[in-house]
Amino acid sequence: MATISLRKARTIIRKALDKGREMNLKPLSVVVLDAGGHVIAFEREDGASPGRFKIAEGKAYGAVMLGMGGQAQMARAEAQAYFMAAVNGVYGGKVIPVPGGVLVRDKKGTVLGAVGVTGDSSENDAIAATAGIEAAALIGEA
Repeated sequence: MATISLRKARTIIRKALDKGREMNLKPLSVVVLDAGGHVIAFEREDGASPGRFKIAEGKAYGAVMLGMGGQAQMARAEAQAYFMAAVNGVYGGKVIPVPGGVLVRDKKGTVLGAVGVTGDSSENDAIAATAGIEAAALIGEA
């Protein structure tokens, strides 16, 4: 099974945090999950609240479990709130359907996992996540 290596996960995190600092964002937390929703790597910047891990994980978890990025999840939640409420029930309340959860694919289109970023606005979180994914030569679906 294709996956995100620890080396690439660390690159994603480092470059996402670099992007956050370049954009002058609030302290970020970044998690990288494999295609089964398991944590490969996580980092939280100084000043980021400790509860941010679960938020980053929830953003990424929704992306990988539903096969769509946070922007698409949010649109689905707005159009069909009952569906997303049911999905969140199925997944034990772990899904956070907002931007900042980015699905990760390889060049062949295979889903490798997802990245979740939290700490600033959801839109800025997604920008940072995408920067990290692209730096690792992978494709992100925000």
